[in-house]
Amino acid sequence: MSRPVRFGAILAAGEGRRLRRDGFGPAKPLVAVAGVPLVAHAIENLFAAGVERLVVAFNQSGQDCAGYVREHFPARPIEIVLGDTASSFETFRAVSERLPPGRVLVTTVDAWCPREDFVRFSSEAADAGESETVLAVTPFVDDERPLWVETMADGLVRKIGGATGTAVTAGAYLFSGAARLRAAPARFERLRAFLAWLIVEGETVRAVTIEKVIDVDRGCDVAAAEEMSQLLAARGGRP
Repeated sequence: MSRPVRFGAILAAGEGRRLRRDGFGPAKPLVAVAGVPLVAHAIENLFAAGVERLVVAFNQSGQDCAGYVREHFPARPIEIVLGDTASSFETFRAVSERLPPGRVLVTTVDAWCPREDFVRFSSEAADAGESETVLAVTPFVDDERPLWVETMADGLVRKIGGATGTAVTAGAYLFSGAARLRAAPARFERLRAFLAWLIVEGETVRAVTIEKVIDVDRGCDVAAAEEMSQLLAARGGRP
């Protein structure tokens, strides 16, 4: 079994327009599921997975988010980056540059799943080997713009993108050290475009399934995550 990945990152620089449209006042990272803000849930997931150092990226107006993290996680080794970026790919680059070389475990702030499932994903991803990039995928599709992934029988990813596939991306990734260093030919508009490019360039990309991940973009997603959390609690599990 491989040792846990030491470095982690949370991409939380989005604007959360759809949540605001649905009446949620706080910035997206501070929207709560079962009383716990999304950013706190993501932080605890990463440290539970064995991360020793973490970078969290908020947009320039995210001072309240930064203040929350500093207040509630004062003893944790967390670096906060505030700044507006042109895309999720640029946000990824910004956090990646703050971390030492090697593999990095990344999650988007709005990818909500039970801690046990996230830790299992990170463990299986770490076991894949130093040279592989690993995506969390889920068969649960409830997104307006899902990113389909086509996998082969051995779990390797054949293709990212298109109208159909085996599963959809679930907002958690383990990037190999080599993938982090690859010089992209363009400033991709989204991280998903960079992932698709990695496969074209010959990067070995593997998929690990998490049965259900909720992409918290809308009010109905918050309700779905709340319901999932309640079901877990009723069964004696942990959100």
